[in-house]
Amino acid sequence: MENVTLKRSLGLWAIVGLGLGYMTPTVVFDTFGIVSDETNGVVPMAYLAALIVMLFTAISYGKMVRVFPSAGSAYTYTRETMNPYLGFMVGWTALLDYLLLPMVNALIIRLYMESFFPNLPAWIWVVSYVAIVTILNVWSMGKTSNANATLVIFSLFLIVAFIVLASIKLTNGMGQGTIFTLTPLYHSNVQLGAVLAGATVVCFSFIGFDAITMYAEEAVDEKTLPRAIILTVLIGGAIFLVSSFFAQALFPNLANFKVTDNTLPEIGLFVGGTIFKIFLVAGGFAATAASGLASHASVSRLLYVMGRNGVLPKKAFGYVHPKFRTPAFNVILVGIVSLLAITPSLELIASVINFGALIAFTFVNLSVLAHFVFHQKKYKTGKDFFNYVIMPLLGAGTTGILWYHLSADALIGGIIWVIIGLTYMVIQLKIFKTNITKVNFEETDQTSSLT
Repeated sequence: MENVTLKRSLGLWAIVGLGLGYMTPTVVFDTFGIVSDETNGVVPMAYLAALIVMLFTAISYGKMVRVFPSAGSAYTYTRETMNPYLGFMVGWTALLDYLLLPMVNALIIRLYMESFFPNLPAWIWVVSYVAIVTILNVWSMGKTSNANATLVIFSLFLIVAFIVLASIKLTNGMGQGTIFTLTPLYHSNVQLGAVLAGATVVCFSFIGFDAITMYAEEAVDEKTLPRAIILTVLIGGAIFLVSSFFAQALFPNLANFKVTDNTLPEIGLFVGGTIFKIFLVAGGFAATAASGLASHASVSRLLYVMGRNGVLPKKAFGYVHPKFRTPAFNVILVGIVSLLAITPSLELIASVINFGALIAFTFVNLSVLAHFVFHQKKYKTGKDFFNYVIMPLLGAGTTGILWYHLSADALIGGIIWVIIGLTYMVIQLKIFKTNITKVNFEETDQTSSLT
């Protein structure tokens, strides 16, 4: 297929908007119950810990995207600065969160609909949603930052409305009974280990800021990208911090919630009644559906590139529908995987996704060391030592701490996935003699005209 050069049309705020849309700001309400239980009632502290880790990693992404502006990704950075086989494994591990993210969106939609229709079987909502998303992705999916901006603005408007209503409720005596309280941040039962465990869950909320690197070839100015990455993390983190603070102040414990796996519908009900519940769920639904379409499309094209380059069977994974010009086989395969959202919990899938994401983030930080210190010898001045040694080490270290606090199920699932990847790499090298080290894991939409 002809290689199409992308138009450089995205400015700073368009890219930031795309990053925030991928992050889905309303997810803070979806996971509130899970994280509140995990942290013993200090959800904002979990977000603060995750934000600090993400900032270190975002800075490292900014450094590396300047070096590799055409393909910003943990796979590329590791491959080019360390070792191509290690790069393959980082790419394979990162594929785990790409593949599971569409399932998470289907799971959240299921939980939304169950809150309105608790007597209907869960599979109806999952099958219906997955069918619609799959059909749209096979047919075509329009890509426009304006549509994304509309969804993000709608979500942010509802979050502002929540904060206003929450302030009124607090003033009237609900929850802590005042806006001016530090209890959501600290109380006598707070434990560092519990906060870090909660941070591993909310890291899922930040996944998306790294996806900004895929717009490197569409940015009007390449210098925009590092700033966009930092702004996305800061703005997204601020949204999560403020929203979770008011939610925690209103609900010091989960005694009033019937469903703690997805608390968004009940938060809307308690704060603003049935009408606001409908609006908040609608906002969450729209944001999740948009994220679902984007993640479904992204992973299908990721699989397409792997198939086109021969890492996966080319006849199936490299297939493009002659009429719709979409990777139809891959889209349908991702849809089938997404059907698994009928039964698992949001906490389990989110933690497994974080396994892949945290591994990728760790190696982004390490790639800064490898490139600037070991290859370019930039460590002799105090400024260089701080920028290229201390900062990435802090990023890798803090990310590693969060990885260490992942749940046992997430670690088991992630390790099994790594073993599968290692086995696959050995088979490709020893039996099929395929040079997997040349595959570009992040060459998604930007290398073809599939949509």
